[in-house]
Amino acid sequence: MAGFYTFNTRAMVSSFCPHSILSQDALRCLSSESQALVIPSHQRGISGNADDVISFTVEGRFRNHRGFAAHHRQEAPLYNSALRALACLCLAAPLAAQRANPRESLLVPSSWLATHLNDQNLIVVHVGDRAEYEKGHVPGARFVPFDAISVSDRTGAGLNLEMLPADKLRESLASFGISNDSRIVVTYDSTRVTQGTRLVFTLDYAGLGDHTSLLDGGVVAWKRDGRALTTDVPAAKTGTLAALTLKPIVVTADFVQSHVKRAGTSVVDGRALAFYDGTQTGGGRGAPHKTGHVAGAKSVPFTELTDVQSFLFKSPSQLSALFATAGVAPTDTIVGYCHIGQQATAMLFAARTLGHPVLLYDGSFEDWSRRDLPVETAKKP
Repeated sequence: MAGFYTFNTRAMVSSFCPHSILSQDALRCLSSESQALVIPSHQRGISGNADDVISFTVEGRFRNHRGFAAHHRQEAPLYNSALRALACLCLAAPLAAQRANPRESLLVPSSWLATHLNDQNLIVVHVGDRAEYEKGHVPGARFVPFDAISVSDRTGAGLNLEMLPADKLRESLASFGISNDSRIVVTYDSTRVTQGTRLVFTLDYAGLGDHTSLLDGGVVAWKRDGRALTTDVPAAKTGTLAALTLKPIVVTADFVQSHVKRAGTSVVDGRALAFYDGTQTGGGRGAPHKTGHVAGAKSVPFTELTDVQSFLFKSPSQLSALFATAGVAPTDTIVGYCHIGQQATAMLFAARTLGHPVLLYDGSFEDWSRRDLPVETAKKP
């Protein structure tokens, strides 16, 4: 058939693409006896009809690319184009896999962390109660106080748990050893998953989200899996961080008002159901919040996201069901809020594991109430 060529892609990929940039899926593909990689010829700069393709058969052991088997007269002109095509596949495979299953990059089990604990660029950070941290934490974990990564107005006149300015945030993150090339894992003690997800969200906001993960189940899961804790505190270390380019994932009340009824967007309340439906009223240092929820908002309580016994995040199918029941479409962008911007991050984290784009209304219901904006309560039977 015109436009079909067969090459030994194992040899070509092994000589061109280091294993360090190949995804496990790509390696499995290369390990099979007979797989085809089909590439449209017009995309690779090869002459021929638009419907022509080049088919590469995976066969034989890894060997020098000069030993590849070519079965067409035009093998020499095609060789460089084929290498370029395969290089693109090598580089794209890990990124495509991450986009296809974001949960695998966002949420890591204790087994993964134990295996990578001594990696040179790994930084483990711990949030929660300092006393709990001092009793025992994951080896190498650095304690991060919440007031080091956020700002709160203690007078009651302002808002609580707001993002730091970019320069202050960069300085703070670097003080915990975080650099531009760090692989970051966030752990948390006891049941403080929302503190963990708030830090994950903050790191994403700082532009470091692509290499940040949460330890599934936190320290509880680490201990349950039989892994040792330590009371040793790692030596102080300052990371190297360039000026931050903040990711535009924090929004205001005006944005919420203009998007709450917009197709393709779901404004979701992450608080416990009692606050959403109005049977309980929240409050802060300044004054009680309004009763109910942002008019038009949906509800996915943070209390429903993890298993009550294992503290692990629920399965993708279970999480998908929670969002679907709330009326969130699979492709919706989710704008989350809660009392002050912490609990909502757990809900947004769960949404990210399902592939949703997410935004945080950081002022949350504290800000909404002070602005005296429209609220409603759940309809009673």
